[in-house]
Amino acid sequence: MISFSSADTESALDSLAEKITSNSYIVFLTGAGVSAESGVPTFRSVDGLWEKFKPEELANFNSFIKNPALVQAWYRHRAEIVNNVKPNRGHTAIAHMESKVATCVVITQNVDNLHQRAGSREVIELHGNILRNYCIDCGVQFDGDLLIENGETTLCKCGGLVRPDVVWFGEMLPANSFRIAEKHARKCDLFISVGTSGVVFPAAGLPALAKSSGAFLVEINTEATDLSSLMDVTFQGKSGEILPKLMSLLKS
Repeated sequence: MISFSSADTESALDSLAEKITSNSYIVFLTGAGVSAESGVPTFRSVDGLWEKFKPEELANFNSFIKNPALVQAWYRHRAEIVNNVKPNRGHTAIAHMESKVATCVVITQNVDNLHQRAGSREVIELHGNILRNYCIDCGVQFDGDLLIENGETTLCKCGGLVRPDVVWFGEMLPANSFRIAEKHARKCDLFISVGTSGVVFPAAGLPALAKSSGAFLVEINTEATDLSSLMDVTFQGKSGEILPKLMSLLKS
C-alpha cells in the first residue's frame, strides 16, 4: 500500500490518471462516506424522535411484522431525508467517468439513489433502494415514499404488507446483483473503493476478488479502513474533492 498526504496527492493523482485510458474497465465500490458528503446521515446517526430506537430494532423482518406502521414510518422519514439532498461532486465525477472509459460500473452499498440522480447508468445496488417498496405477498412494486396516514399500516391492494426494498439484518443480498458485482470485480483493470469501511461482507470481499484477478486497487476515504492494507494506492480525503481532481487530469 502507498498512502499519500495532501502535499503529494496531486502528483499521485496524476500517476493514477495516466493509468486510465479510453479502454479502461473501472469498477467503483461506494459506501456511506460518499453519501455523507451530500448530508445523508449514517445509518446509526441519532435523529430526533428515532434516537430511542437502535437500527437493529427497526431494520429487520420480525420487527416489521410485529409493528409494520412503526417500521414504515421510520423508512418514510429516511426517504424524506434522501429526497431533500442532492448528489455531490463525488457522485458527479463517478458518473462522468462513463464518458471517458470503455466500461464504468458502480457497485454501491448505499440505498439512496444518488448515483442514479447524478447520471450513472450502470449501478448495482447491493442493499436495495429506499425509494422502492414492494408487497411481501404478491411482490408488486411501489415507487416513491410509503404513504402513511394517521399511523395506519400501508397495505397493498391484495392486502399484503408493503415493505421498503432494502436488505435488512439477517437477510441475504440479492443473489443476481451480487453475482453481477463479482463478475465485474473479476473483469476490471481498476477497482476504486470510495467511502466504504470495508467491514460489511460480502461486499467487503470484492476488492480482494478484483486484486486476485489482476486489478489495480485504489482507496479514497477520510480515514484508514480494514481495506487499506490491501490497496495499491490510498488517498485520504473526501471523494467530492479527490475524484473531481482525478477527472480534471484525464486526457480527453
